[in-house]
Amino acid sequence: MIPIDNQYKTIENYGTAETVEKRSRFIAHVRPVSSETEALEYLNSLKQKYWDARHNVYAYIIRENNIVRYSDDGEPGGTAGLPVLEILKREELFDIIVVVTRYFGGILLGTGGLVHAYSKAAKAGIEAAGIVDMILCRLIKIKCDYNLIGKVQYEINAFGDAFSGEVQYDEAVIQSVYIPTEKSDMFINKITDKTNARVEIELGETVWFEKK
Repeated sequence: MIPIDNQYKTIENYGTAETVEKRSRFIAHVRPVSSETEALEYLNSLKQKYWDARHNVYAYIIRENNIVRYSDDGEPGGTAGLPVLEILKREELFDIIVVVTRYFGGILLGTGGLVHAYSKAAKAGIEAAGIVDMILCRLIKIKCDYNLIGKVQYEINAFGDAFSGEVQYDEAVIQSVYIPTEKSDMFINKITDKTNARVEIELGETVWFEKK
């Protein structure tokens, strides 16, 4: 699974959920992470917290360098970490770690039962965290006369895919706006056309925004 350069899906917040299968407790912890180091630090903190648990199964996917890791942590091969990873892949999620802690309840679940239990716990944790779409935007600064700022702001609102930034008032007005990178040229052409080229355009940094 290769991330798209200008958009991806991740989770909005930290999330946790607990499920029970034949007396075994499955506690899912889900967190957004931006690096493997961050993912491993979080994993180790949970291992310390749940030191008395039978298993701390995990899976994570990091956009940078397309890192994909998982572990069954003592469960039969392919019954725990891999099902959790498959949930992440199915939802096309990046920059995320899921850790599912199991407290054994005394009843064996079997191969199919383990796959079902870990998948169910991971899905519940992800739902608790909430999925969001992220889109890469370009900062565009529009400099214009005071009598044009109303027109500029109207066109920004009419464009739809735009995130308004700060407005600076000086000898002229500078309106900052963030536009999806693949639509930045279209937006610039529209603003230039609608104002009869009476604005100055400056391109700035790129920033990730939650797509509304």
